[in-house]
Amino acid sequence: MHRWRGGRRRAAALAALVAHAGVRVARRVPAPWPYVIGLFVGAKVLLTLLGLLVLHAWDGIPGAPPPDETLMWAQQREISGHRWISFWFAWDALLYLRLSELPLTGRPWNDFGFPLLYPFLARPVGALLGGDNALALLLISNVAFLLALWYGYRLAEVLLGDADAARRFTRYLVLLPTAFLFQAALTESLFVCLALAAFYYAERRRWLLVGVLGYFLAMSRSVGLLVALPLALVLLRQHDWRLGPRALLGYLRLGWPLLLLPAGWFTFMAFCRWRGGDWFAYQHAQRVGWGIEVQNPVPVLLGGLAGEPRDAARVAFAVAVLAVLAAGFRRREVAYVVYGVLMVLVPLSMGPPVYKSLLRYLLAVFPVALVLARWARRATVDVWLTAVLAVVQGALFALWLSYWTHMII
Repeated sequence: MHRWRGGRRRAAALAALVAHAGVRVARRVPAPWPYVIGLFVGAKVLLTLLGLLVLHAWDGIPGAPPPDETLMWAQQREISGHRWISFWFAWDALLYLRLSELPLTGRPWNDFGFPLLYPFLARPVGALLGGDNALALLLISNVAFLLALWYGYRLAEVLLGDADAARRFTRYLVLLPTAFLFQAALTESLFVCLALAAFYYAERRRWLLVGVLGYFLAMSRSVGLLVALPLALVLLRQHDWRLGPRALLGYLRLGWPLLLLPAGWFTFMAFCRWRGGDWFAYQHAQRVGWGIEVQNPVPVLLGGLAGEPRDAARVAFAVAVLAVLAAGFRRREVAYVVYGVLMVLVPLSMGPPVYKSLLRYLLAVFPVALVLARWARRATVDVWLTAVLAVVQGALFALWLSYWTHMII
């Protein structure tokens, strides 16, 4: 008995020592890294456990997976025997994996439908991982997710003015309806990370760094080059919206790095010309492969609302995003409202084929989380909003894992 008590006291003392050491280490880590890492790890653990639980419950149910997704299910198993890894690869993720493995020379290149920053980053990372490009894609997206949380926190500090609001914004960024896609082998986390970083450095007036980040932002997704417009609005606001010859010369002297954004997309077009003989090979590939035609986004939005229930539900999300942006509008944040509207309307301009992926594309509209963070200053509102967002995301994640991924991607 005495021995048991002595052992218990030693265990308690050891636990206290470990806890004390952990606190000391945490105090030495500069803010907001402890909070950001905690959010990242918490989201990773919760989604992994929920994912395995849902997949286990789904096993053996008749009709699972649906016939049109059986091939994707088989491809997931080829990527990894660990389901907590393989379920992050669906549809476009499998295409990114293929793009990361195609030889750059030799046979003709026919895959121009996707910008190449994300899969091409996986080439050197995959080489460091022993040729495992699938793991490289996941590593890139998760590192980008972690960095997006850090930049989001810092940007929210600037825009919202205090650490509590910045923590709410970062939490809501993790809880957006399809934010689980930040952890998937997709471009969402990389795009949002680059966008948040570009806006953060724009607020700090470090325009050359903004231009470099914008160059890669435009290479990650076609809509990235249009982010030059809201970034230019940040520059105008910083100089009190002054116009005139002298003011314009000043804007040009400071903001010339914004020209790197269209240069980023031009780089992809140059690749299309080099490997396909056509500057606009990406347009032709999207038209043939997915029926994408650039058109007025408003009729597309209205048509979706009046269409079949699944399309109407997706487009209703887009309308809700626009409504939140409009309701939370502040003159100081006009650049972020413009950015958010672009992130909604540009995908819709691709026509009805975008309906299937609309929930995914809406994830880029991070200013929604800024508005929610401002609205939730009261603790009660914060708690309820956190709970509602968590439930909605959990339901959509379960839908993703049940292989009905065409509702989301």
